[in-house]
Amino acid sequence: MSLKASPVVAPTRASTSLQRGLKTRHLTMMGLGSAIGAGLFLGTGVGIAAAGPAVIIAYMIAGAITVCIMQMLAEMVAARPSSGTFSTYAEQAFGPWAGFAIGWLYWFMMIMIMAVEITGASAIIASWLAVSPWIPALTAIVIFTAINFAAVRNLGEFEFWFALIKVTVICLFLALGVALWLGLLPGTSFVGTTNIAEFGFMPNGWGGVATALLAVAFAFGGIELVTIAAAESEDPEVAVHSAIRSIIWRIGVFYIGSVLLIVLLLPYEDIGGANDASESPFTAVLHLANIPGAVGIMEAVIVIALLSACNTQIYGSSRFLHNLALRGDAPEAFARTDHRGVPMRAVVLSVFFGFVAVALQYWNPPGLLAFLLNAVGGCLIVLWFAITFSFLRIHPQLVKRNEITHVRMWAPGVLPWATVVLAGAIVVLMLTNPDGRFQMFAVAVVVGIISIAGVLWTRTDTFQQRAKDAAERNIR
Repeated sequence: MSLKASPVVAPTRASTSLQRGLKTRHLTMMGLGSAIGAGLFLGTGVGIAAAGPAVIIAYMIAGAITVCIMQMLAEMVAARPSSGTFSTYAEQAFGPWAGFAIGWLYWFMMIMIMAVEITGASAIIASWLAVSPWIPALTAIVIFTAINFAAVRNLGEFEFWFALIKVTVICLFLALGVALWLGLLPGTSFVGTTNIAEFGFMPNGWGGVATALLAVAFAFGGIELVTIAAAESEDPEVAVHSAIRSIIWRIGVFYIGSVLLIVLLLPYEDIGGANDASESPFTAVLHLANIPGAVGIMEAVIVIALLSACNTQIYGSSRFLHNLALRGDAPEAFARTDHRGVPMRAVVLSVFFGFVAVALQYWNPPGLLAFLLNAVGGCLIVLWFAITFSFLRIHPQLVKRNEITHVRMWAPGVLPWATVVLAGAIVVLMLTNPDGRFQMFAVAVVVGIISIAGVLWTRTDTFQQRAKDAAERNIR
């Protein structure tokens, strides 16, 4: 069975091939679009309230884990491009059941995140237009479905400009914050470290940093979508390396830069979590600059952030489903692409279940929604472990078979294990509080069910035949 992914050819009608039409700038913006969401604009205050200015340490730890995970993925993607990315590598490392489990786990996570994002955006839009939230939700989903029906180059171009709006807003915020801090705006004076000195760098000690780490651990989630899209890039080896490197430093500047300015400009006691745009620390900074309509501006930014992330989730989930079908882990119909290389049926199914998840949020059955959303919160840690252990098994194969490219993981015998230790420490922290324990319980149940399903499915004669067919096409 060949493990190396074959080059993706230009698709023909009724083929199963994706089209290589994405440029590096498309990959970069799709990764940024998925990673920069309401978590930055609404959730930043939670970590600051827990740790004070020392939240920077928590972001640095979470960032270090993300950098290592993405570099391990980059090495594997450059050597063996696949839209199934870490699901494919889990299969190559541990067998078909692992590929099945990780693939469907990530698909589930993207569908639920899609629903959360579209629900949040539609609630704000509905308040603007004085209509029922389901109307903007339905409208947005229909528009994004049409966009995802387009050829991948056109989809990438749309997301490039959509995500660029968020990036521009954050850059403007950083510039405004620096001007406020330096006292360059009318009616302002140099702030310096006054707000930090009043309460200290670490007002709640290392316990506060640990609590903040739980709040920010998943802040960088979404960057991994770059590796899914890399299979449709013109030159995966070059594109994925450049895109990941660019995204990592930009996300670091955006998150850490924004947090640093917030703790410098706002008194510690005034910073906390936000349920809506009016409570966001970003809004408070805009008020300091006497910018009229600060709440409305932040609402618009949050809506754009949510809609952009929703669009990338539709793209990522459809490509993941397409790859699962290619490998025999999903119905074969979803492997089909049209003459432009678009997996239309996979897009439709992902959107359909996105609707189901949205309906769940409006229905809100007792206990079920909280359980599912908590499971989503812990899925990323499972993916961290899956990627790391897959790399530890696959890296020696790449070296031995001379498959490895110039894209390499740094210190491959040390940093992957350091990543395991840091991720394990986060799990231990989560188990020390009731909410964290419930989250771990929820994800353990979901992972357990999917893994058992994977073991049972991959033992069936139907799967064995489809796996044999896939091996003959050299796609596993």
